[in-house]
Amino acid sequence: MRTEPLDSPATWRGCDLAGRTDWIHRLTPEEVADLEQALAVARATGRTLDALTPKDFPLPVLTPALDAWLATLQRGRGFVNVKGLPVDRYATEDLEWMYWGLGLHLGTAVSQNAAGDLLGHVRDTGADPKDTSVRLYKTRVELGFHSDGADVVGLFCLRQGRSGGATRLVSTDTLYNEILARRPDLLPLLYEPFYWDRNEEQAPGEEPFFRLPICREHEHGVGFFYIPWYIRKAQRHEAVPRLTPEQHALLDLIDGLAADSALHLEMRLEPGEINWLKNNTALHARTEFVDHEDPARKRHLLRLWLTARGDWSDADPLVQGGIPTKTGVAPDAAPPLGDTGA
Repeated sequence: MRTEPLDSPATWRGCDLAGRTDWIHRLTPEEVADLEQALAVARATGRTLDALTPKDFPLPVLTPALDAWLATLQRGRGFVNVKGLPVDRYATEDLEWMYWGLGLHLGTAVSQNAAGDLLGHVRDTGADPKDTSVRLYKTRVELGFHSDGADVVGLFCLRQGRSGGATRLVSTDTLYNEILARRPDLLPLLYEPFYWDRNEEQAPGEEPFFRLPICREHEHGVGFFYIPWYIRKAQRHEAVPRLTPEQHALLDLIDGLAADSALHLEMRLEPGEINWLKNNTALHARTEFVDHEDPARKRHLLRLWLTARGDWSDADPLVQGGIPTKTGVAPDAAPPLGDTGA
Protein backbone atom coordinates (compact mmCIF):
# COMPACT_ATOMS: atom_id res chain seq x y z
CA MET A 1 0.00 0.00 0.00
CA ARG A 2 1.41 3.35 -1.02
CA THR A 3 1.58 5.78 1.91
CA GLU A 4 3.44 8.62 0.15
CA PRO A 5 1.62 11.24 -1.96
CA LEU A 6 1.56 10.66 -5.70
CA ASP A 7 3.39 13.22 -7.82
CA SER A 8 3.25 12.88 -11.59
CA PRO A 9 1.78 14.71 -14.60
CA ALA A 10 -1.46 12.82 -13.82
CA THR A 11 -1.68 14.52 -10.40
CA TRP A 12 -3.62 17.62 -11.38
CA ARG A 13 -6.41 19.80 -9.97
CA GLY A 14 -9.24 21.10 -12.10
CA CYS A 15 -8.87 24.66 -10.83
CA ASP A 16 -5.29 24.69 -12.14
CA LEU A 17 -6.25 23.43 -15.63
CA ALA A 18 -9.37 25.54 -16.11
CA GLY A 19 -7.43 28.58 -17.28
CA ARG A 20 -5.04 26.62 -19.50
CA THR A 21 -5.32 25.17 -22.99
CA ASP A 22 -2.36 22.77 -23.11
CA TRP A 23 -4.77 19.83 -22.59
CA ILE A 24 -6.64 20.74 -25.80
CA HIS A 25 -5.73 19.71 -29.36
CA ARG A 26 -7.60 21.69 -32.01
CA LEU A 27 -7.65 19.90 -35.34
CA THR A 28 -6.09 21.85 -38.19
CA PRO A 29 -7.64 21.99 -41.69
CA GLU A 30 -4.85 19.68 -42.84
CA GLU A 31 -5.68 17.14 -40.12
CA VAL A 32 -9.38 17.23 -41.01
CA ALA A 33 -8.46 16.68 -44.66
CA ASP A 34 -6.29 13.75 -43.55
CA LEU A 35 -9.33 12.19 -41.88
CA GLU A 36 -11.43 12.72 -45.01
CA GLN A 37 -8.81 11.06 -47.20
CA ALA A 38 -8.48 8.14 -44.78
CA LEU A 39 -12.26 7.73 -44.84
CA ALA A 40 -12.19 7.46 -48.62
CA VAL A 41 -9.40 4.85 -48.48
CA ALA A 42 -11.28 2.83 -45.83
CA ARG A 43 -14.53 2.91 -47.81
CA ALA A 44 -12.69 1.73 -50.92
CA THR A 45 -11.52 -1.44 -49.15
CA GLY A 46 -15.09 -2.74 -49.12
CA ARG A 47 -14.59 -3.96 -45.55
CA THR A 48 -16.99 -3.50 -42.70
CA LEU A 49 -16.09 -1.13 -39.90
CA ASP A 50 -15.00 -3.84 -37.47
CA ALA A 51 -12.79 -5.51 -40.11
CA LEU A 52 -10.65 -2.43 -40.74
CA THR A 53 -6.98 -2.29 -39.73
CA PRO A 54 -4.87 0.83 -39.13
CA LYS A 55 -3.41 0.38 -42.63
CA ASP A 56 -6.93 0.66 -44.03
CA PHE A 57 -7.25 4.07 -42.38
CA PRO A 58 -3.92 5.83 -43.08
CA LEU A 59 -3.36 9.10 -41.21
CA PRO A 60 0.11 10.40 -42.15
CA VAL A 61 -0.67 13.99 -41.14
CA LEU A 62 -2.33 13.08 -37.85
CA THR A 63 0.17 10.39 -36.81
CA PRO A 64 2.42 12.74 -34.76
CA ALA A 65 -0.62 14.02 -32.88
CA LEU A 66 -1.93 10.49 -32.28
CA ASP A 67 1.43 9.42 -30.90
CA ALA A 68 1.46 12.46 -28.61
CA TRP A 69 -2.08 11.72 -27.40
CA LEU A 70 -1.14 8.15 -26.60
CA ALA A 71 1.95 9.27 -24.68
CA THR A 72 -0.12 11.78 -22.70
CA LEU A 73 -2.67 9.11 -21.85
CA GLN A 74 -0.07 6.50 -20.96
CA ARG A 75 2.39 8.40 -18.78
CA GLY A 76 1.16 11.99 -18.81
CA ARG A 77 -1.94 13.88 -17.72
CA GLY A 78 -4.22 10.94 -18.46
CA PHE A 79 -6.66 12.72 -20.75
CA VAL A 80 -6.70 14.60 -24.04
CA ASN A 81 -9.42 16.87 -25.40
CA VAL A 82 -9.71 17.12 -29.20
CA LYS A 83 -11.80 19.85 -30.84
CA GLY A 84 -12.70 20.96 -34.32
CA LEU A 85 -14.16 18.07 -36.33
CA PRO A 86 -16.88 19.81 -38.41
CA VAL A 87 -19.69 17.32 -37.78
CA ASP A 88 -22.29 19.26 -39.81
CA ARG A 89 -20.25 18.51 -42.93
CA TYR A 90 -20.70 14.73 -42.78
CA ALA A 91 -23.33 12.02 -42.54
CA THR A 92 -23.47 10.26 -39.18
CA GLU A 93 -22.09 7.03 -40.65
CA ASP A 94 -19.05 8.89 -41.98
CA LEU A 95 -18.46 10.38 -38.52
CA GLU A 96 -18.64 6.90 -37.01
CA TRP A 97 -15.98 5.70 -39.47
CA MET A 98 -13.72 8.69 -38.79
CA TYR A 99 -13.99 8.19 -35.04
CA TRP A 100 -13.41 4.46 -35.39
CA GLY A 101 -10.38 5.18 -37.59
CA LEU A 102 -8.85 7.43 -34.94
CA GLY A 103 -9.43 4.69 -32.39
CA LEU A 104 -7.67 2.13 -34.61
CA HIS A 105 -4.46 4.11 -34.22
CA LEU A 106 -4.76 4.24 -30.43
CA GLY A 107 -5.76 0.65 -29.73
CA THR A 108 -8.21 -2.20 -30.28
CA ALA A 109 -11.92 -1.72 -29.57
CA VAL A 110 -13.41 -4.08 -26.97
CA SER A 111 -16.95 -4.98 -25.99
CA GLN A 112 -18.92 -2.36 -24.06
CA ASN A 113 -21.82 -4.61 -23.07
CA ALA A 114 -23.01 -8.21 -23.05
CA ALA A 115 -24.20 -7.81 -26.66
CA GLY A 116 -20.60 -7.18 -27.76
CA ASP A 117 -21.14 -3.63 -29.07
CA LEU A 118 -17.80 -2.09 -30.04
CA LEU A 119 -19.07 1.37 -30.97
CA GLY A 120 -21.36 2.63 -28.23
CA HIS A 121 -24.15 5.18 -28.50
CA VAL A 122 -24.62 7.34 -25.41
CA ARG A 123 -28.08 8.91 -25.45
CA ASP A 124 -31.38 8.90 -23.61
CA THR A 125 -33.40 5.97 -24.92
CA GLY A 126 -36.24 6.47 -22.46
CA ALA A 127 -34.96 3.61 -20.29
CA ASP A 128 -35.95 3.62 -16.62
CA PRO A 129 -32.91 4.54 -14.47
CA LYS A 130 -34.49 2.66 -11.54
CA ASP A 131 -34.43 -0.63 -13.48
CA THR A 132 -31.52 -2.65 -12.07
CA SER A 133 -30.64 -3.98 -15.53
CA VAL A 134 -30.43 -0.52 -17.14
CA ARG A 135 -27.04 1.14 -17.54
CA LEU A 136 -27.35 4.83 -16.86
CA TYR A 137 -25.76 6.02 -20.12
CA LYS A 138 -29.12 5.13 -21.72
CA THR A 139 -30.86 7.77 -19.58
CA ARG A 140 -30.61 11.51 -19.00
CA VAL A 141 -29.98 11.35 -15.25
CA GLU A 142 -26.78 12.49 -13.63
CA LEU A 143 -23.87 10.06 -13.93
CA GLY A 144 -21.55 10.34 -10.95
CA PHE A 145 -17.78 10.04 -11.19
CA HIS A 146 -16.80 6.61 -12.47
CA SER A 147 -14.50 4.47 -14.59
CA ASP A 148 -15.42 2.59 -17.74
CA GLY A 149 -13.81 -0.58 -19.12
CA ALA A 150 -10.53 -1.09 -21.01
CA ASP A 151 -7.39 1.07 -21.03
CA VAL A 152 -8.70 4.10 -22.91
CA VAL A 153 -12.20 5.54 -23.06
CA GLY A 154 -13.22 7.81 -25.92
CA LEU A 155 -16.34 10.04 -25.95
CA PHE A 156 -17.20 11.87 -29.17
CA CYS A 157 -20.01 14.45 -29.16
CA LEU A 158 -22.24 14.42 -32.23
CA ARG A 159 -25.01 16.57 -30.73
CA GLN A 160 -25.61 18.39 -27.46
CA GLY A 161 -28.86 18.30 -25.53
CA ARG A 162 -30.93 21.41 -24.96
CA SER A 163 -29.23 22.11 -21.63
CA GLY A 164 -27.07 20.39 -19.05
CA GLY A 165 -25.02 17.30 -19.80
CA ALA A 166 -21.72 18.84 -18.69
CA THR A 167 -18.71 16.53 -18.58
CA ARG A 168 -16.52 16.47 -15.48
CA LEU A 169 -13.07 14.90 -15.12
CA VAL A 170 -11.05 14.31 -11.98
CA SER A 171 -7.55 12.93 -11.40
CA THR A 172 -7.49 9.71 -9.40
CA ASP A 173 -3.96 10.56 -8.26
CA THR A 174 -5.35 13.73 -6.71
CA LEU A 175 -8.20 11.81 -5.08
CA TYR A 176 -5.70 9.34 -3.62
CA ASN A 177 -3.59 12.15 -2.18
CA GLU A 178 -6.66 13.80 -0.64
CA ILE A 179 -7.74 10.54 1.01
CA LEU A 180 -4.20 10.08 2.31
CA ALA A 181 -4.23 13.60 3.77
CA ARG A 182 -7.76 13.60 5.20
CA ARG A 183 -8.55 10.02 6.17
CA PRO A 184 -5.40 7.88 6.13
CA ASP A 185 -7.27 5.35 8.26
CA LEU A 186 -9.50 4.58 5.24
CA LEU A 187 -6.62 4.14 2.80
CA PRO A 188 -6.18 0.37 3.37
CA LEU A 189 -9.79 -0.19 2.29
CA LEU A 190 -8.90 0.98 -1.23
CA TYR A 191 -6.78 -2.16 -1.61
CA GLU A 192 -9.34 -4.60 -0.22
CA PRO A 193 -11.84 -6.28 -2.59
CA PHE A 194 -15.27 -4.71 -2.95
CA TYR A 195 -18.25 -6.50 -4.49
CA TRP A 196 -19.53 -5.04 -7.77
CA ASP A 197 -22.87 -5.69 -9.46
CA ARG A 198 -22.69 -7.08 -13.02
CA ASN A 199 -25.84 -5.23 -14.08
CA GLU A 200 -27.41 -8.45 -15.37
CA GLU A 201 -24.58 -8.77 -17.93
CA GLN A 202 -22.99 -11.86 -16.42
CA ALA A 203 -22.28 -14.88 -18.60
CA PRO A 204 -24.30 -18.11 -18.12
CA GLY A 205 -23.30 -19.77 -14.86
CA GLU A 206 -21.43 -16.68 -13.69
CA GLU A 207 -22.22 -14.90 -10.43
CA PRO A 208 -24.19 -11.64 -10.84
CA PHE A 209 -21.36 -9.79 -9.09
CA PHE A 210 -17.58 -9.76 -9.07
CA ARG A 211 -14.82 -8.84 -6.59
CA LEU A 212 -12.25 -6.15 -7.23
CA PRO A 213 -10.38 -3.58 -5.13
CA ILE A 214 -10.73 0.10 -6.03
CA CYS A 215 -6.93 0.53 -6.15
CA ARG A 216 -3.98 -1.55 -7.20
CA GLU A 217 -0.38 -0.44 -6.94
CA HIS A 218 1.90 -0.71 -9.98
CA GLU A 219 5.41 0.41 -10.85
CA HIS A 220 4.22 3.82 -12.11
CA GLY A 221 1.88 4.65 -9.24
CA VAL A 222 -1.67 3.59 -8.33
CA GLY A 223 -4.44 2.46 -10.68
CA PHE A 224 -8.03 3.31 -9.79
CA PHE A 225 -11.28 1.61 -10.80
CA TYR A 226 -14.50 3.09 -9.46
CA ILE A 227 -18.21 2.81 -10.22
CA PRO A 228 -19.86 3.56 -6.86
CA TRP A 229 -23.41 2.67 -7.85
CA TYR A 230 -22.23 -0.80 -8.96
CA ILE A 231 -20.76 -1.33 -5.49
CA ARG A 232 -23.87 -0.09 -3.75
CA LYS A 233 -26.19 -2.00 -6.10
CA ALA A 234 -24.35 -5.26 -5.38
CA GLN A 235 -25.89 -5.10 -1.92
CA ARG A 236 -29.11 -6.45 -3.45
CA HIS A 237 -27.53 -9.92 -3.64
CA GLU A 238 -27.81 -12.09 -0.53
CA ALA A 239 -24.41 -13.64 -1.10
CA VAL A 240 -22.68 -10.25 -1.01
CA PRO A 241 -21.42 -9.16 2.46
CA ARG A 242 -22.94 -5.94 3.79
CA LEU A 243 -20.82 -2.81 3.41
CA THR A 244 -19.21 -1.80 6.66
CA PRO A 245 -19.56 1.74 8.07
CA GLU A 246 -15.94 2.36 7.08
CA GLN A 247 -16.57 1.24 3.52
CA HIS A 248 -19.61 3.53 3.32
CA ALA A 249 -17.44 6.35 4.64
CA LEU A 250 -14.79 5.70 1.97
CA LEU A 251 -17.33 5.72 -0.89
CA ASP A 252 -18.91 8.92 0.44
CA LEU A 253 -15.49 10.52 0.77
CA ILE A 254 -14.47 9.67 -2.80
CA ASP A 255 -17.79 10.96 -4.15
CA GLY A 256 -17.51 14.16 -2.14
CA LEU A 257 -13.91 14.83 -3.15
CA ALA A 258 -14.61 14.24 -6.83
CA ALA A 259 -17.58 16.63 -6.68
CA ASP A 260 -15.34 19.42 -5.34
CA SER A 261 -15.14 22.07 -8.07
CA ALA A 262 -11.55 22.81 -7.08
CA LEU A 263 -10.56 19.23 -7.91
CA HIS A 264 -12.52 18.41 -11.03
CA LEU A 265 -12.46 20.01 -14.48
CA GLU A 266 -15.83 20.76 -16.08
CA MET A 267 -16.68 21.27 -19.75
CA ARG A 268 -19.71 20.91 -21.98
CA LEU A 269 -18.64 18.87 -24.99
CA GLU A 270 -19.55 20.59 -28.24
CA PRO A 271 -20.42 18.78 -31.48
CA GLY A 272 -17.14 17.61 -33.02
CA GLU A 273 -15.32 17.39 -29.67
CA ILE A 274 -13.68 14.20 -28.34
CA ASN A 275 -12.34 13.31 -24.91
CA TRP A 276 -9.80 10.48 -24.67
CA LEU A 277 -9.31 9.26 -21.09
CA LYS A 278 -6.96 6.80 -19.41
CA ASN A 279 -9.48 4.68 -17.57
CA ASN A 280 -7.53 4.10 -14.35
CA THR A 281 -6.17 7.65 -14.07
CA ALA A 282 -9.15 9.91 -14.77
CA LEU A 283 -12.71 9.43 -13.56
CA HIS A 284 -15.48 11.06 -15.57
CA ALA A 285 -19.00 12.22 -14.77
CA ARG A 286 -21.97 13.81 -16.52
CA THR A 287 -24.55 16.18 -15.13
CA GLU A 288 -28.25 15.59 -15.78
CA PHE A 289 -29.49 17.03 -19.06
CA VAL A 290 -32.67 18.23 -20.74
CA ASP A 291 -33.06 17.02 -24.31
CA HIS A 292 -34.65 18.48 -27.43
CA GLU A 293 -38.12 17.32 -28.43
CA ASP A 294 -37.03 16.77 -32.05
CA PRO A 295 -35.51 13.25 -32.25
CA ALA A 296 -33.00 14.44 -34.87
CA ARG A 297 -31.59 17.00 -32.42
CA LYS A 298 -31.33 14.84 -29.30
CA ARG A 299 -28.07 14.57 -27.38
CA HIS A 300 -25.85 11.86 -28.86
CA LEU A 301 -22.29 10.80 -28.09
CA LEU A 302 -20.27 7.94 -29.56
CA ARG A 303 -18.13 5.88 -27.21
CA LEU A 304 -15.09 3.64 -27.66
CA TRP A 305 -13.38 1.37 -25.16
CA LEU A 306 -9.86 0.55 -26.31
CA THR A 307 -7.19 -1.90 -25.24
CA ALA A 308 -4.41 0.55 -25.96
CA ARG A 309 -1.38 0.22 -28.17
CA GLY A 310 1.97 0.10 -26.32
CA ASP A 311 2.99 -0.82 -22.76
CA TRP A 312 -0.06 -0.64 -20.48
CA SER A 313 1.18 -3.05 -17.85
CA ASP A 314 -0.39 -0.85 -15.16
CA ALA A 315 -3.89 -1.73 -16.41
CA ASP A 316 -6.13 -4.15 -14.53
CA PRO A 317 -6.52 -7.36 -16.58
CA LEU A 318 -10.03 -7.94 -15.23
CA VAL A 319 -11.44 -4.78 -16.83
CA GLN A 320 -9.10 -3.83 -19.68
CA GLY A 321 -10.65 -6.36 -22.06
CA GLY A 322 -14.15 -4.93 -21.82
CA ILE A 323 -17.35 -6.79 -20.92
CA PRO A 324 -17.64 -10.50 -21.85
CA THR A 325 -20.35 -11.16 -24.43
CA LYS A 326 -23.17 -13.67 -24.21
CA THR A 327 -25.71 -14.96 -26.70
CA GLY A 328 -29.27 -13.73 -26.96
CA VAL A 329 -28.59 -10.11 -26.00
CA ALA A 330 -29.83 -7.43 -28.39
CA PRO A 331 -27.24 -4.78 -29.33
CA ASP A 332 -27.97 -1.17 -28.51
CA ALA A 333 -25.64 0.26 -31.17
CA ALA A 334 -28.46 0.70 -33.69
CA PRO A 335 -28.57 3.79 -35.95
CA PRO A 336 -29.19 6.93 -33.90
CA LEU A 337 -32.80 7.63 -32.97
CA GLY A 338 -34.41 9.92 -35.53
CA ASP A 339 -31.11 10.50 -37.30
CA THR A 340 -31.24 11.46 -40.96
CA GLY A 341 -27.52 12.02 -41.50
CA ALA A 342 -25.93 15.22 -42.82
